Amino acid sequence: MFKIIAIAAVALIAAVLVLAASKSDTFRVQRSATIKAPPEKIFPIINDLHKWVWWSPWEKMDLDMKRTYSGAQQGTGAAYAWDGNKDVGQGRMEIVESTPPAKIVIKLDFVKPFEAHNVAEFTLEPKGDSTTVTWAMRGANTFMGKVIHVFMSMDSMIGTQFESGLANLRTMAEA
Repeated sequence: MFKIIAIAAVALIAAVLVLAASKSDTFRVQRSATIKAPPEKIFPIINDLHKWVWWSPWEKMDLDMKRTYSGAQQGTGAAYAWDGNKDVGQGRMEIVESTPPAKIVIKLDFVKPFEAHNVAEFTLEPKGDSTTVTWAMRGANTFMGKVIHVFMSMDSMIGTQFESGLANLRTMAEA
């Protein structure tokens, strides 16, 4: 009986590892929202990391999170480090490209609960009296990440947070 259980366990572990190995080496999560405001009104809300406390969904997950700002006040060179509970972890982000009023690229370095180095990008595309705002994140998918993705979808985990943040951004910009 023990032998059958051991063989089944080994087979299950092997199946998970084979599935993980078949996952992509990179990931990309993206969400878009239409906001009834011009890009010139939305762009400064994203481009100033001090304003993220008002709309970023992660800010609401830990009200006691420690925040440190450095570099430029806004735009390229502006940086923000955080240290929070298990839901937000620890890390740093820095705006590495700021092209008003159309695009912001952010380098994300996560330290806890796991190390990761990703890129987030916001694009703003005017459409009449509205703007389509797209929030995307991309990065490398380590083997451990691939194993986790066998059980959990990065798109659904991060995508719902992006949707919430874009809804908060819409509320601010349309006010």
